[in-house]
Amino acid sequence: MTQPTDKVLATLRRFGLLLKQDKSLPNVVTLVTGESLHGSWWSHPKAHVIFATLSELAEHPDVLLAKLLSGKDTLVHRSLLPALLAVVSAGGPWQDRNLSANGRKLLKRVAAADAPVRSSGPIARELQLRLLVHAEQVHTESGRHETALETWSAWSVRVGVSPVGSAAEARRALERACRGLGALPSALPWSEDRSRRKTAGLERYFPKGRQEKHGQRRS
Repeated sequence: MTQPTDKVLATLRRFGLLLKQDKSLPNVVTLVTGESLHGSWWSHPKAHVIFATLSELAEHPDVLLAKLLSGKDTLVHRSLLPALLAVVSAGGPWQDRNLSANGRKLLKRVAAADAPVRSSGPIARELQLRLLVHAEQVHTESGRHETALETWSAWSVRVGVSPVGSAAEARRALERACRGLGALPSALPWSEDRSRRKTAGLERYFPKGRQEKHGQRRS
């Protein structure tokens, strides 16, 4: 493991959560570069170091990547995985409310599949934002980036994680970690404020009458 990866892992163990990139909160890009970037890190002189660090983290058994805080890519330390699994397995209304028709179709495909389902575009992102599936980035033979989606139950068996406590206790544990990082608990997807904003954003992204057409084209 490289020195930047060791540094990021130490910070992740401390907080339990860590953003991939953010303007103010602790994040991987700032830890690697020593700078708070406002644009894409791909154009930074240390882009290759950032990419290598993120690639190592993606393979690390103590790290999970999920769209957790404000819909951004968030690293979750293994110590919080039982709590995260308890929350996402509880089937709260924030996960199901106003889910698009194509989102439901894709979710059924994932649930019925014997292996991760590859998808891309806004429908796959919709499921990720609601933490309805575990998602992992993969490279196709053609060089494209796609997302492999699987159920949380399949993921939990594969990595050996079991839910702990009640969903309410698990939410409190994640909210404490959120505060410790310096973020407001409203950044978490089950927050009522966040759920309302997310629904409004999806309605703008998927205008009525066009969800089906859009989903068929991109999912």
